[in-house]
Amino acid sequence: KARGAYVMATASAAKQAFVRGLGADEVIDYRRQDFVAEARAMDVVLDPFLGTDRLRSLEILTPGGMLVSLLPTGFEEVDARAAELGVRATAMQVEYDHTGMAGVAALAQSGALRPHVENVYELAEAAKAHMVGETGRVTGKLVLAVRS
Repeated sequence: KARGAYVMATASAAKQAFVRGLGADEVIDYRRQDFVAEARAMDVVLDPFLGTDRLRSLEILTPGGMLVSLLPTGFEEVDARAAELGVRATAMQVEYDHTGMAGVAALAQSGALRPHVENVYELAEAAKAHMVGETGRVTGKLVLAVRS
């Protein structure tokens, strides 16, 4: 969004205001709407999940469009279907890059990038934080505080 993209997102009804606050132009309620029917002609899909939604996401891409997964596994069927549709699929690779990190820092300093921390746990509560994360009901990030 900070680079000028029109952003569509999926979220439950309860989290739509939060997602709009992050910059989404449109939000699809994935519990009530089929995102494939609602989102058409996307140039890029950012996919944070494994499963059938990744494969279905290929259907909404424009020719030459790209699905970018945050998870680097499960691409066998996706790659084959992407080739049939004339689109691409890849996993995001995070590597240290000074220029890229400076760009992220500038976005944070300008307020265009705003992290949301749901809760901060002491290091001794790491197991509890992990259990909360496993629920799949976390909005934003869980942080472990390491104090010296």
